[in-house]
Amino acid sequence: MTDIVIIVILAVLILVGIASSIKHFKGEGGCCGGSSTPKQKKKRLTGQKIGEMVVLIEGMHCENCKNRVERTINKMDGVVCEVLLKKNTAVISYSTPIEADVIKQAIEELDFKVKEIMTR
Repeated sequence: MTDIVIIVILAVLILVGIASSIKHFKGEGGCCGGSSTPKQKKKRLTGQKIGEMVVLIEGMHCENCKNRVERTINKMDGVVCEVLLKKNTAVISYSTPIEADVIKQAIEELDFKVKEIMTR
């Protein structure tokens, strides 16, 4: 009887672990310490848009990762960032000139890897 109880407990723990891992890899779980991050206000450009960059980012897993990148880039003047978590990209619009290296450095300081930056 004791063996059956132990097997049932282990099976439940394994199922919970698998379900949590699936949520994590879908980007729905709260990894990186941010399980309940509040929605951010959407920033808008104040001037006329003069360009756009699409940044391919490696290492983002969840809403907290997305919010960290958006918050960091949106702190810059004349720049607006929207992260598309499922595509691992950030679309950055700007109304003042900004160097791609500045964007890359800001993102990589958050411990993500910038794979490519494309200018439109």
